[in-house]
Amino acid sequence: MAMMPVADALERLLADANALETERVGLHDAQQRVLAQDIVALRTQPPFTASAMDGYAVRADDIAETPATLDVIGAVAAGEVFAGRVEPGQTVRIFTGAPLPDGADAILIQENAEPAGDGKIRALQPVTAGRYLRPAGLDFAEGDLLLEKGTLLDAGHLSLAAAGNHARLPVIRRPRIGVLATGDELVAPGSETDPGQIVASNSFGVAAIARDAGAEVIDLGMARDNAASLEARLDAAIAANCDVFVTLGGASVGDHDLVRPVFTGRGMTLDFYKIAMRPGKPMMFGRLGAMRVLGLPGNPVSSLVCTHLFVVPLLEMLGGRPQSRRRTTARLGAPIGKTGPREHYMRASLARGDDGILVATAFDNQDSSIIRLYAAADALIVRAPDAPAVDVGDMVEIVMLREPR
Repeated sequence: MAMMPVADALERLLADANALETERVGLHDAQQRVLAQDIVALRTQPPFTASAMDGYAVRADDIAETPATLDVIGAVAAGEVFAGRVEPGQTVRIFTGAPLPDGADAILIQENAEPAGDGKIRALQPVTAGRYLRPAGLDFAEGDLLLEKGTLLDAGHLSLAAAGNHARLPVIRRPRIGVLATGDELVAPGSETDPGQIVASNSFGVAAIARDAGAEVIDLGMARDNAASLEARLDAAIAANCDVFVTLGGASVGDHDLVRPVFTGRGMTLDFYKIAMRPGKPMMFGRLGAMRVLGLPGNPVSSLVCTHLFVVPLLEMLGGRPQSRRRTTARLGAPIGKTGPREHYMRASLARGDDGILVATAFDNQDSSIIRLYAAADALIVRAPDAPAVDVGDMVEIVMLREPR
């Protein structure tokens, strides 16, 4: 099978990736979820005219000329309602958030009042009608549109929904992604290693990227290089109702690369295999029922780059999220030689020049096994197949991984 261009592979991967079904969740579980329907206010906020300050509820006409003396006929705090009415020459002690008593039309703040004895206060400054009041419906009225379908919910959105009297929200279900590391050589982090063994690391990075893309990650552990172990992990992914199943390693063509034959033997339809990219050439995509299966390379950087380029867009579409692939341009900080026949994604640091333009500098070593340089990278410089050399100051395309540090 010939190598497929990156753009073609991505198009086929996303061809029928639609948002998953809707579910209703509590507000605490709705953060960073995508709203599936418009949300309208179920109440008016505030539902009454309220005091914006601590002070005294007054009739503005009574203190148009100061000093003026008023009878204090009661007090009202937030959560209470004053049962009487403020008549001429009267006032009610009031606290922030309390409903304005009938008859009053302004707040005299406490700094502008002083005790006058015998249950009276002396107003030292006049106020105008409406002063220091929050009218009913200042924020929103019952039936107002609060949040639009497709909103990626953050703290402000959740606070607004709660104020609108919504305890639960309709959201797109999080895509479930199973992540499986494969290889006889792998041991878990924290293990004692024997000669020839390596610590499994890829799955932790892939899982973290997937969570950032809004997915629910199911850790399927590690499979050994034999059919029985792979089939057991495949059964676990199916039992967990994974929407996406990602394997790390074992999808190439070596004697110990069994993912493709084992999975096709279980009914997986292979869509494509081998991408014309560097790193990440031996990537596989297929379907097993409704589950999408991606076989990513075993080299750490290859698997992480493929996750950014392919897994993230897929998860975002399934989760109804806006596409976050941050492709932009930057000025080169160091020269890069001509490229080979595959599209090259080069790890690079980012800075901002004095003119505010991003400057990308590729690391000298682009070996796909070096995790340390991936961890230090802010971006991937995108180099087209068979592209000529570029020099300092030339503009190049980049994929942002993080903001410049």
